[in-house]
Amino acid sequence: MVEKRYDSLKIENIVASGAIADAIDLAEISKKIPNCELNQKRFPGAVFRLDEPKIASLIFSSGKVVLTGIRDKDSLDQGLDLIISSMKEAGVKTFDRPRVAVTNIVCSYDIGKYINLNKVVITLNLENIEYEPEQFPGLVYRIRDPKIVALLFSSGKIILTGGKNLEDVKRGLEFLEQKLENIL
Repeated sequence: MVEKRYDSLKIENIVASGAIADAIDLAEISKKIPNCELNQKRFPGAVFRLDEPKIASLIFSSGKVVLTGIRDKDSLDQGLDLIISSMKEAGVKTFDRPRVAVTNIVCSYDIGKYINLNKVVITLNLENIEYEPEQFPGLVYRIRDPKIVALLFSSGKIILTGGKNLEDVKRGLEFLEQKLENIL
């Protein structure tokens, strides 16, 4: 099978989560680390924002973290290194090898032509499609394998979410284009 090129496929956001320590004193790190905010009345974790790479990380007392705003694997690695070193400087005993993995990749794609969403619904007639234009202007298509959710818009723009890696996103997009091939 020939690999199709998806020139307009763009990563919009990568979310990663996992554990970096057994426990973290949020009050302590929020005092010691610049750009680390704690407001437990509003949110149970600390918010640590990095400027370069631009990443927002949610840090919990359990030692768990959620990182968002990531655009590529290098930024994830670089951001995680910065977070770990900041934690160590603040006195947190972090894991030697943080257990953090990508949990979701959000991508945008332009199919390059108008999509008649009503025709897609009628032609595919699948239970894994949701389309209520009065509620939301896009069609929601849940792909089972790989487990990807695609939001299709009549403009030809598509948002793909749920992938754990870019290969899954591309496989989901390939599956979607096969389904749409005879409709567009």
